Amino acid sequence: MPISFEFLQLHVLKHDKNTQRTLLALMLLAVMAGCSTVPEANTPPAELAIEQSWSGDYPVAELKLLPPEQQQLASGYLGSAAAFAPVWAAFKPGETVPAVDFGKQAVVFHRNVTYYNRTRIFKVTLKNGVAEVLATATMSAIPITDKVAMSMAVIPRAGVKAIQVGPVRIPVHTQ
Repeated sequence: MPISFEFLQLHVLKHDKNTQRTLLALMLLAVMAGCSTVPEANTPPAELAIEQSWSGDYPVAELKLLPPEQQQLASGYLGSAAAFAPVWAAFKPGETVPAVDFGKQAVVFHRNVTYYNRTRIFKVTLKNGVAEVLATATMSAIPITDKVAMSMAVIPRAGVKAIQVGPVRIPVHTQ
């Protein structure tokens, strides 16, 4: 609420000088306090810990093992052992499925969608419950044929409500 001149005349100027100074100082402090807060939109995202990570080739023929709404996206997540185990078997055939506590953790992935380029997840950020997977990749013009490069990482699940992939927001379901 803006302070009008009438307000000042009625409530501040009718008091003695010490009271006027005190009231004006309090109003100034109130205005400064209101201006000193940093809007949430300007706060930087938090960086989530990457607890385990893997990179390698993934067969194009097995992209159907990814969750249906994520099969065409560059990034996504696997939120249960039932979703992770078959993807792992295609990703690292013959290797034991790593232990992941899906009650407390989730597996995020990043993969090629246009050209075959080695990729690695180097950071996962979280802001307002929305995680974003940041990955680096080599640069080539080798078309995708029978395999894509994929990287997976285990992150803490706490506070993650969605994964942002470009304009698409994937809801993260609770266990």
